[in-house]
Amino acid sequence: MKRIRNFCIIAHIDHGKSTLADRLLQETGTITERQMQEQTLDDMDLERERGITIKSHAIQMQHTHTDGEQYILNLIDTPGHVDFSYEVSRSIAACEGALLIVDATQGIEAQTISNLYLALEHDLEIIPVLNKMDLDSADPEEVGDQIIDLIGCDRSDIIPASGKSGLGVQEILKAVVEKVPAPKGDVDAPFQAMIFDSVFNSFRGIIAYFRVVNGTVNRRDKVKFLSTDKEYIADEIGVLGLDLIPKDTLSIGDVGYIISGIKEAKEVKVGDTLTTCENPCTEAVTGFEDVKPMVFAGLYPVDTDDYEELRFSMEKLQLNDASLVFEPESSAALGFGFRCGFLGMLHMEIVQERLEREFNMTVITTVPNVSYLAHLPNGTQQVINNPSDLPENKGLIKVEEPFIKAQIITKSDYIGTVMSLCIQKRGDLVSQIYLTSDRVELTFSMPLGEIVFDFYDKLKSISRGYASFDYFPDGYRESNLVKLDIMLNGDQVDALSALIHRDHAHSFGKRICIKLKELIPRQQFMVAIQAAIGAKIISRETISAVRKDVTAKCYGGDITRKRKLLEKQKKGKKRMRQIGSVEVPQSAFLAILKLD
Repeated sequence: MKRIRNFCIIAHIDHGKSTLADRLLQETGTITERQMQEQTLDDMDLERERGITIKSHAIQMQHTHTDGEQYILNLIDTPGHVDFSYEVSRSIAACEGALLIVDATQGIEAQTISNLYLALEHDLEIIPVLNKMDLDSADPEEVGDQIIDLIGCDRSDIIPASGKSGLGVQEILKAVVEKVPAPKGDVDAPFQAMIFDSVFNSFRGIIAYFRVVNGTVNRRDKVKFLSTDKEYIADEIGVLGLDLIPKDTLSIGDVGYIISGIKEAKEVKVGDTLTTCENPCTEAVTGFEDVKPMVFAGLYPVDTDDYEELRFSMEKLQLNDASLVFEPESSAALGFGFRCGFLGMLHMEIVQERLEREFNMTVITTVPNVSYLAHLPNGTQQVINNPSDLPENKGLIKVEEPFIKAQIITKSDYIGTVMSLCIQKRGDLVSQIYLTSDRVELTFSMPLGEIVFDFYDKLKSISRGYASFDYFPDGYRESNLVKLDIMLNGDQVDALSALIHRDHAHSFGKRICIKLKELIPRQQFMVAIQAAIGAKIISRETISAVRKDVTAKCYGGDITRKRKLLEKQKKGKKRMRQIGSVEVPQSAFLAILKLD
């Protein structure tokens, strides 16, 4: 136990966590040259394509210290994007130390600060690392001062490193062994472990990853999950190398996995406590937070017959991504589907893409929105996750919307443009603090609904990628909101409805109508697109009629040429959805997010 060290890597997106983790694996001989590839721990194609970490990945390394002793280092590489902060909180709860990695060219950014506070709440030992030191644009003096101001360490504590060249890797391993405390616990106490992740394997069922807090567990022991009270036999236990490495016994401080033939997704909850049936522990492990979805959207199968298949796919995905929350709902336009809660827009995009790649499920996504509170005349409150649930005006006293505290760190050159963007999104400036002579931290109070669509993208473009953004929930406040309905040929499309502030409703309705006119294919008849608030039409566009004959240019020759064109047309039609008598392509549902 004295020779085990559990630590995670926390940093802002693109500060080089995964590359540095690769160097640590190479230095400790955990992976061979042949197994080596960029972002070794990121095992999803999606992660490599986008160059981001989506899931936390745990791996065990063996390291011989300068005193000749061999230490076991359990590393958890965490995501850096603000949408995946739940993954980071789970990893932090399973560790005693954290490497705080800061890019020497960019300095401290918002997500670094937010993850650092998470780590300090759990009393983790922080080891500051200045990464990308081999770049010409690195500014170690100034960024070093920022780190010293933030965590109050000495300049000598900061380790200069480079994931690309391997600089400082030995010093990092030495610091982990010397500074990160060994796990504490009682070997003789009842077995108690915390589940921090799980994955689905189609041959072996659900594999749960856990960190042992107290006691020991042996292979073939009968184990129990405290929250579900279900009991299983531990068919296989072991530690996490690049592959699973079976062991007979796991003890305090070990980070390992358990396979016990669990088939049902809902029987393994992330954050649950695992114990043995013979000598069960009495209380659950604390320090886990509930996931708070920020953005809600409907996911519907393109073909209604695939509804059950979509449910199975979502359950399997939920195992791998505990922050995904969903419940069944139905829509007049799209049939049966699910109302899903996501941590943010990137999370929603990733879930949609993973459903398509891993489960071959093509889904239609409705306009994302946040949850509102409606106050009814009988004194009760109703949570509105879907605009179509909003009661009529006469059955409503007021509507409250969620607000957030937005923390933006930017260069002082961009203060004006960042402020005007936030004020345009109904934000109020709370504070403005100069971290250094040319870096400012701006805090705004603003509605969550305003940042759901394109706020992050706009912020990055007006600040040329320099501004970083993080947010915290800040309660509900009353707002003058109206429900905007979109109608096609007089039929209301509930999937395109939105709750929006009255001041923005007219311009928003007009822009949607113009956008839909571009995207909805012309039909054999005229199509009217209207935006309405209640019974009042505020905007209208008309699509003129057309007759499309794809085989017109084939004036003879082989039938296969005609068939090829018809097949191509058929493929396009499959992605459409009949609403009343109008076909609406998937791009129309997504276009609303990119109105500008």
